[in-house]
Amino acid sequence: MLQPFIDKLVQKTPSSVSSRVRGLSDKKLAWLFVGPTILLLLAINIFPLIWTIYLSFTNYRVNRPNRDVKWVDLRNYERILTDSDIWQTMQATAHFLISTIVLQVVIGFTLAFLINKKFKGNDLLTTLIVLPMMLSPAVVGNFWTFLYQPQIGLFNYVISFFSGIDPSSFSMIGDVHLAPWAIVIVDTWMWTPFVMLICLAGLRSIPDSIYEAAECDRASQWRQFWTITVPMVLPFLMLAVLFRGIENFKMFDLVVQLTGGGPGSLTTLSSIDLKREAFEKWKTGYSSAYAVILFVTVFGLASIYVKALNKVKDR
Repeated sequence: MLQPFIDKLVQKTPSSVSSRVRGLSDKKLAWLFVGPTILLLLAINIFPLIWTIYLSFTNYRVNRPNRDVKWVDLRNYERILTDSDIWQTMQATAHFLISTIVLQVVIGFTLAFLINKKFKGNDLLTTLIVLPMMLSPAVVGNFWTFLYQPQIGLFNYVISFFSGIDPSSFSMIGDVHLAPWAIVIVDTWMWTPFVMLICLAGLRSIPDSIYEAAECDRASQWRQFWTITVPMVLPFLMLAVLFRGIENFKMFDLVVQLTGGGPGSLTTLSSIDLKREAFEKWKTGYSSAYAVILFVTVFGLASIYVKALNKVKDR
């Protein structure tokens, strides 16, 4: 496969170099080109991970680099796992994850199912739906902050129109009951198109011959949906859930722009809490242990989920 490339390379190199290239196998030549990139990626990713794990067992503080660093064993991990405030942020993160994923899967699959039906203006509608995911989260956060404003926000007036409540009497991002749902609504609005595109790819990968065979067997539309469409789109749907779950677990900028983690700490997600521990309180060793726990949690859940996804694909 690499032979044409090798021949061209040999023709353009001096005789001493070409003789060396001719003596290399395709596998060795491939490693010659790919090896430096792999080493660079390992240096960028593996070293920081190992360094973080080391710091998690110390009392190191980055704002006091000259202070004696002490080995504290598992004390940082014990403090984190027994801290009620951290468990509250975990609960807020779990609420955000589950709510957004459920809404995005339901709405995204519904939109994909409707768009998959050919009709006039299909391409234009698809483009308009996809637009939100092309915007920066910071821009989206600022945009929706204005929409949520009690005095001038359009969203509050829409709610008051259907409920009859004075729009200036409540705020989506200031109310303890509504603030968590405020960020869920924005994230759903922004990232549902992503789920829709993946589901649409799954729907369009189903051969028409399968539906034609089902119609010959006089299967109803409802039966075709549950026995053909859903099973064949399920791997794509699960893949979308995996991507959105990982991304939302580390959600930061959108929530900071909308609520700043408030009111109080009600919408403080794990990523926001970690940032405060590391760069506001400067508890580097403690925050490193926090980061390791989050990494193990995401990695473990993702590994279990990928195994389940592979089982579904192999059916």
